[in-house]
Amino acid sequence: MEILKVSNLNVYYGNAQALRDISIDVFENEIVTLVGGNGAGKTTLMMTISGIIKARSGSVEFMGRRVDGLKPYQIVRLGIAQVSQERNLFPNMTVMENLELGAYPSQKTVNIKEKLEEVYQYFEVLDTYKGKKASLLSGGEQQMLAVGRALMSNVRLLLLDEPSTGLAPIIVKELSNIIRRLRDEAKLTTLLVEQNATLALDLAERGYVLEVGSIIATGTTSNLRKSDLVKKAYLGL
Repeated sequence: MEILKVSNLNVYYGNAQALRDISIDVFENEIVTLVGGNGAGKTTLMMTISGIIKARSGSVEFMGRRVDGLKPYQIVRLGIAQVSQERNLFPNMTVMENLELGAYPSQKTVNIKEKLEEVYQYFEVLDTYKGKKASLLSGGEQQMLAVGRALMSNVRLLLLDEPSTGLAPIIVKELSNIIRRLRDEAKLTTLLVEQNATLALDLAERGYVLEVGSIIATGTTSNLRKSDLVKKAYLGL
């Protein structure tokens, strides 16, 4: 089943075009990655899917329904949740309070107690620190809280923007394993943005390579690893 369909998307910042005729597909229970350098347009695409940025032309469909005209909170209620690179936690609120706020957009359809237990299955540290202020968590713990908060919203499509930024390798490995478990156990579909191309291609089944606002390569991650373009530009080979 096709979860996300982006068709011929064109996005501008003023007169500067940020995305050019972008088309991508994401299917149920997949991890799909967007690979590219700084300024390639990866985050812009994620924010457009989330409704934070409006496209000048093109369309975004989620589970067969156009969502590009909806407000961000309406898109969250449908089942799309984005975890930004900045994490955007509420630093002076506790871990528990941050998680509970994640359920707010879908509170009429979410059993908060059940959702918390589900989140704690994947992020045991959040249960341990549920009374602790978010600002006192380590970088890795904050990233886990940001993902956990997204899971509280009845998410069907998780948009992960640079989840490995600033994290120690051991934490990146732990987080990667959790993302795989969410796919395998919770049947969660994920669109992943990563500058760490090695990590992204290891995690995902398929990928798109963005360069200066355009898709220049696409395919299975095994084929992208063999691409001379990807090897030289993103894998350092």
